Amino acid sequence: MAQKLIKSKSRRKAQYDNSHGLSTTVAAVDATVMRSDLPAFSSGDTVKVHVKIREGEKERVQLFEGTVIKKGNRGAGKSFTVRKISHGVGVERIFLETSPVIAKIDVVQRGKVRRSKLYYLRGLEGKAAKIERDVQTNESAAASAAAKAAKSN
Repeated sequence: MAQKLIKSKSRRKAQYDNSHGLSTTVAAVDATVMRSDLPAFSSGDTVKVHVKIREGEKERVQLFEGTVIKKGNRGAGKSFTVRKISHGVGVERIFLETSPVIAKIDVVQRGKVRRSKLYYLRGLEGKAAKIERDVQTNESAAASAAAKAAKSN
């Protein structure tokens, strides 16, 4: 790879542009790490995350069910935050999508929200913290899936 010299207007040292080679390497690594077995979900959805827990020599699966309040979509570092109320105390857990600790994710219900980050839920309790369900009939869901498939072809 040839390095490209970037001319600077100041009298500092010349800078070289290595971004092209680095970005292709990062993209190749990201492609090998990414998981395709997880369902599509977004902020506001209620999910069940099946987490593998190792206790001594035994391994078991524990459920963590809550509302997705944040989803970050950045390459291999994709993460999402799930919040639940346990015994009157709010518990948040951050998961990496590429983590082998996650056995699977089930989407329990879709939420209808107009924000991508739902940090305001931290200050709400009871019914005020409830998220409206995104009700979609089977016919409209099938029609939208068919439209997406036709659009991609």
